[in-house]
Amino acid sequence: MLIYTEITPNPQSIKFVLPSGVVAIERGNVTYDRESYSEAWPEAIRALFQIAGVESIFLTRAFVTVTKRAEAGWHEVIPAVKDVLKRYLPQGPLAPSPEGAESAPSPEGIERQVVEAIETYIRPAIAMDGGDVEYLGYSNGVVRLRLMGSCVGCPSSVITLKSGIENLLTRLIPEVKAVEAE
Repeated sequence: MLIYTEITPNPQSIKFVLPSGVVAIERGNVTYDRESYSEAWPEAIRALFQIAGVESIFLTRAFVTVTKRAEAGWHEVIPAVKDVLKRYLPQGPLAPSPEGAESAPSPEGIERQVVEAIETYIRPAIAMDGGDVEYLGYSNGVVRLRLMGSCVGCPSSVITLKSGIENLLTRLIPEVKAVEAE
């Protein structure tokens, strides 16, 4: 199984791109982090956290982003992560899809425009860097988002948010005045 890595703007995160037809999770995305570690997690996720230095795991359908502690070396983490992925992915998805991954209510008006812009332009661009963005809401000209995956803790995340996402949304949708991350 060929799994290749891509660097991300976050020096502590690497994106592991899965082969076509192999999925890490069926729908949506999910983040696991060391602070909330649980023996109830799927075996594959627990195996990834047994790798020294791994701090968080972000799963999407097509890739897995691993974030490590600054003192851990990629030369040790990358081969260990690939070994775990190659061991567990042939058995199916690494984890179940989060509940409600497809049941969000359909937005209307300006919110619909914002969601369409996020899905069409923003999420694919952020996914290229091993991250994702979740739409949380719109009120009084402000779009609220949650950055995930390699975006968490990334030195470039403020630039991504303000110079990237905010500039695009304010140009496309005049009612949008600002974008904030939670």
